[in-house]
Amino acid sequence: MIQRIRYLAAVVALGTCASSALAGISNDVPSCYAANHIKPATSAIGQEMFIAVDQTTVFDERLQAQIVATASSAIKPGSAYSLLDFSAFSQGRYTEVVTRGVVESPIPEKLRDDISERALRTFDACMTGQTAFARKSLLAAISQVESSATNELARSDILAALKDIGDKVRASPASDRVVFLASDMLENSSISSFYAHNAVRHIDPQVEMKKARAAGMIGDFGGARIYVIGAGLLSGDAKVKNVYRDPQTMSALKQFWTLYFEQSNGKLQEFGEPALLNPVAY
Repeated sequence: MIQRIRYLAAVVALGTCASSALAGISNDVPSCYAANHIKPATSAIGQEMFIAVDQTTVFDERLQAQIVATASSAIKPGSAYSLLDFSAFSQGRYTEVVTRGVVESPIPEKLRDDISERALRTFDACMTGQTAFARKSLLAAISQVESSATNELARSDILAALKDIGDKVRASPASDRVVFLASDMLENSSISSFYAHNAVRHIDPQVEMKKARAAGMIGDFGGARIYVIGAGLLSGDAKVKNVYRDPQTMSALKQFWTLYFEQSNGKLQEFGEPALLNPVAY
């Protein structure tokens, strides 16, 4: 019990330090290896999930629950997560990393015999606490980001934001990179607008790709797998049920983003219109 209390105190102290000094830059989750003065066998990260939330898209409770469930599933040993928000550059809502965390891998069995039982007990308890800390911190940050979402912003610079996000994804040391985009995917900028008469415009994917290339908005996602939730959502959808979407219009929207991610060194795995029909594959 005393060891557990000491660990929790260390988490609070380290967490406060990380949040104030390195929030969203390095790792906001306290290290159990550092806290117990144990040298990790490896610092490799197997997977990193980038959760990018569009603050011009308001999600209903059902979609919010799916976002939370997907984000929560990213918390596992040997993985990392990054939460980003984005919307309109011209209105002060630029793309930024809200928080990033690394969940460490346990000590390999072959190395545990070289560590005292007391140190192992403390370390194992710390690892359990680390997972809970990471999940709680991430979900709280998502809730905060979603609470500030609004339909009142006049612009939605999705293409420009995705180019910035791609730079961060490509720089990840993880061997498997996953991007989970929570957005209506409706560009509304000086480059193009996917709206018409307060509805989703039936776009020509090839024409829109030419516009994106001409504007220099093709990114590089480093081979990441891309999952989208919320595609085609409109401002009143959070309050209205059974909103109709023209299949041809939505098909054209999906075709554009499929082309965009192909040319941006990414692969669109799922395109939720608006909900994901299949969970993120790990």
